[in-house]
Amino acid sequence: MLYFIYGQDSYSSKKKLEEIIGEYKKIHKSGLNFISIDAKEKSFDVFFDSFKIAPMFFEKKLVVLKNVFSDKNFQEKFFENFKKINNIKDIIIVFEVEKIDERAKLFKALKKEAKCQEFSFPSEANLKKWIENEFRKYGAKIDIQAQNYLLNIVGNNLWQMENEIKKLAFFKKGQVIKKEDIDLHIKPKIENDIFKTIEALAAKDKKQALCCLRNHIESGDNEIYILSMIAYQFKNLLIIKELIDKGSPYYVIAQKSGLHPFVVKKTFYLCNKFSLEQLKKIYKKIFQIDLDIKSGKIDSELALDMFVAEI
Repeated sequence: MLYFIYGQDSYSSKKKLEEIIGEYKKIHKSGLNFISIDAKEKSFDVFFDSFKIAPMFFEKKLVVLKNVFSDKNFQEKFFENFKKINNIKDIIIVFEVEKIDERAKLFKALKKEAKCQEFSFPSEANLKKWIENEFRKYGAKIDIQAQNYLLNIVGNNLWQMENEIKKLAFFKKGQVIKKEDIDLHIKPKIENDIFKTIEALAAKDKKQALCCLRNHIESGDNEIYILSMIAYQFKNLLIIKELIDKGSPYYVIAQKSGLHPFVVKKTFYLCNKFSLEQLKKIYKKIFQIDLDIKSGKIDSELALDMFVAEI
């Protein structure tokens, strides 16, 4: 029996995989017939040969295959032997968290023949429900203002979100979590602070943008990393702007961009502050600055100041 679990929401997909493995081990208590193979580390022959060995205690095997789409050779051999693999009576789970080229022959074969479950990022509404349920699970509540603030800080990283919820619930011990509690216990990610820099640039407030960058540098953040985060934010702007200019509605932008709907929503309004041509020039400028810094042509701190001055 062949299963295919994939999608951008690695948190939910891994939870699902853990659930399946847990149920399997409840029934097959020996655990001797559970096999996990990473295609980045093992060859296709190792994977295929695992079915030739008779299972212990006449149990069905559970074979979890990860990262098959990361190795071209493995992927091709899997597709060549697809019919044989699909006819195996053991349980085979193809598990993928990396972005997949949906034009691949193996992807199409799995979509057609396997039992598939895709885990896309949850919508903002579903994400808020999930946050409420997680707090409830730990005997805590969060007010609406604090919930929106928490979403703005953590974004779509459900792994981090789970940890932050546990932390807040532990410190508050059944009380309602408010915005000030989040300020006290959670340090904003650099990506969110960088977004404030981009907002300042969009508003033509270069003084505020320089102040934001100065705060990063004084707190010990590496200039190259700061620049990479600026590049990431402008890349998102460029992707969304191109889709807006093509007349794509919001839900299509979230789907085609591969970005979480919350990220799209947060970035969407900034796109009106730039033309597509401006964003392309800025993105090109960032790469030139990165090259100049790494080749020693300019001091990294000065380069960031000049980037803000020239926008």
